[in-house]
Amino acid sequence: MLRTFSHQHPQALRGPQLWQAAQAPDFQWPQHVNLNGCRLSQWPESLRRADLHSLSVYDNQLTQIPDWLWTKTSLHTLNLSGNHFAEISPQLGQLRGLNMLDLGHNKLAALPDSFADMPNLKFLYVSNNRLASLPESLRSLPNLAYLNVTDNALTQLPDWLGELPSLTEFRAYNNALTALPNSLGRLAELRELHVMNNRLTQLPTSLGECRSLREINAQKNSLKALPESIGRLPCLAVLDLRFNDLTALPESMRGLSELRFLDLRANRLTEIPDWLPLLPRLEKLDLRWNQLDRVPESVSEFEERGGVIYL
Repeated sequence: MLRTFSHQHPQALRGPQLWQAAQAPDFQWPQHVNLNGCRLSQWPESLRRADLHSLSVYDNQLTQIPDWLWTKTSLHTLNLSGNHFAEISPQLGQLRGLNMLDLGHNKLAALPDSFADMPNLKFLYVSNNRLASLPESLRSLPNLAYLNVTDNALTQLPDWLGELPSLTEFRAYNNALTALPNSLGRLAELRELHVMNNRLTQLPTSLGECRSLREINAQKNSLKALPESIGRLPCLAVLDLRFNDLTALPESMRGLSELRFLDLRANRLTEIPDWLPLLPRLEKLDLRWNQLDRVPESVSEFEERGGVIYL
């Protein structure tokens, strides 16, 4: 079977095909290694001699990480997700050139506090673990643009979250958050905020300072009201608030000139203001499963210009 791959450059092989080719005695590992879905329970010993620039071992059965991995300082992409790792060595900080790190879908109860040594990190995935807190050294990542902490055991977020100057997308859904820090308002580059399925009763007033926000998904919380400052988001296009406890909408929302999709399903609204269907860019408005006593006449105008409404 190995002869089948003899004409192919290892760089072109991925997953089980690459692993099969690696059984050849004269095999040389490429710089970009993908061993996803190979059912590995141990690391290939020969891999320690490779000049690795990217490595992905997603969806295997690995339980330990060898110390030699932390010496691969040429790595810019490292995907360790979908295994059974219960801890990550503080030596992780030696990988100063990392641009993307995926530790998701493991059994991590804590992260090493060594991220301050990784100034180039832009994408960090730690979803589907057992994290109850985040290490303070994350605040020292000046280029971090994407942070995914979903499906963990977080009950609160640190105030230093607002110190991440490059953060553009933050995902923290499926946790047990009861509030978001006011420092969120300092995230001038934030474009997407995903905090659905938590225990939030309100959104911070400072959210109105996130002038780059384009999407907020806060469905399946316990929001009782929205801050007036939400109307100060000039780029907001998608607002998903379904399955909350809202009884009214703030007047300031009439200033959401770029809003295209608004989902208010399954709240406690008894009426909607006349101006809501008249928002200039609104394309879809979902009001199902509320307790509406009346629908404003402006709904007809909204439908005449092609808008879609669900009542």
